[in-house]
Amino acid sequence: MLCVALRFFANGSFLYNIGDAEHISKATVCRVVRKVCLALKRFLRIFVLFPGHKPVRAIKEEFHRIAGFPNVVGCIDGTHIPIIAPSENEADYVNRRSIHSINVQIICDAAHLITNVEAKWPGSVHDSRMYRESTLSNRLETGEIDGFLLGDRGYPCRPTLITPYPEPEPGPQRRFNVAHCRTRARVEMTIGLLKARFQCLRHLRVTPERACDIIVACVVLHNIAIIRGEQHPALQI
Repeated sequence: MLCVALRFFANGSFLYNIGDAEHISKATVCRVVRKVCLALKRFLRIFVLFPGHKPVRAIKEEFHRIAGFPNVVGCIDGTHIPIIAPSENEADYVNRRSIHSINVQIICDAAHLITNVEAKWPGSVHDSRMYRESTLSNRLETGEIDGFLLGDRGYPCRPTLITPYPEPEPGPQRRFNVAHCRTRARVEMTIGLLKARFQCLRHLRVTPERACDIIVACVVLHNIAIIRGEQHPALQI
């Protein structure tokens, strides 16, 4: 069962193609992938922790070594996972590129470990709303965690979420933006690694609910691979 599910996660083939390769029916492959997803989902709070498995000080030091940006506990970004048009609330899932998708919020550390994932929002929902309504934003706003996130200009600039200057002047503001960009690139690389490792995320031919479970399962597997020191897939950033 695990091998069948991993084959689906890794190459994103049609279920009947995987069934033919493993000499089982498409319905069996569907049930197997569902069971493995739900099993992996139960490990979410073990392998995906914010601010991370390391001490906060170590996380900040790793980010600081990238470009000298202090007090960073994570980088945040949203990414769209394409899905087939759902039968219910179809318009809600159409994103700005007119594609049906799930909008996924991801936060990572400097070692490409995903420390927070929100995989439940339709593609039409903006990144800033996903963050605003997440439990993590409340934890940061109340001062539970000492530090801040780095995000792009799609997010509002707040004391706990720092965004770049929209029109930086030469000097300190431009240097700020360069350091911000180099540091925040870690989340873009992490999302790239996740999608390169699990080709099924290129397009999920399932309902939105099942798509969200598959995304969470892939995040758990990604973190297990990072913790184990597995080789990264080749990336073109």
